[in-house]
Amino acid sequence: MDTAPFYAFLSEHGIAYQRCDHAAVYTVEEAARWVPPLPGVKTKNLFLRDKPGRRHFLVCVPAVKQVDIKALSEAIGANRLSFGSADRLKQHLGVEPGAVTLLAVFNDPAQAVDLIVDEDLWQADAFQFHPLVNTATLVLSREAVARVVELTGHRLHLVKVPGKNTNEQ
Repeated sequence: MDTAPFYAFLSEHGIAYQRCDHAAVYTVEEAARWVPPLPGVKTKNLFLRDKPGRRHFLVCVPAVKQVDIKALSEAIGANRLSFGSADRLKQHLGVEPGAVTLLAVFNDPAQAVDLIVDEDLWQADAFQFHPLVNTATLVLSREAVARVVELTGHRLHLVKVPGKNTNEQ
């Protein structure tokens, strides 16, 4: 994937970031192994769809959180959430599996995907996200992330994303 337009967008809007290139990582576990220590909270990003396939969601949580998808369906008023296919992911966010990232809202000019961010995650000062590919990680401040979301015309929905363990509720 050509990430040059994305980096040009960040530059054009004066959005600061720290970049770390690394081997391709496809899971949180691989990222823990291959991405060197960086500032900011490590994130997990899930691309979900409702049962009819009419609504799509990008859900961002701390990397350590195991999301209770059934409870999340109820919390956001969606009918039976499940993971979106690789084809849907490419169609709506322009990224491949393993590169799902909040920053993919850049590739959704029609705002067809609802952005859900865990309330607990949003308390952090900075976050780690892939820059549309899984061979790099960017560290961005909360203000920088909010600016990206705003500039893409998306709305950031803060939700207490339910976890599978009681200590994640």
